[in-house]
Amino acid sequence: MAKKVVATLKSGKGKEFSKVIKMVKSPKTGAYSFKEEVVHNDHIKEFLKEK
Repeated sequence: MAKKVVATLKSGKGKEFSKVIKMVKSPKTGAYSFKEEVVHNDHIKEFLKEK
């Protein structure tokens, strides 16, 4: 299934999107977790700034 998503993102309008992975620290435990999202290239900086 992952191959289908990657193939879709590489052709046509999919080049306008990127998969962004952000490391987020939990305020309760102090442990880190990862937040993944497919974001339009114009909104990457906004996604990385939000907490």
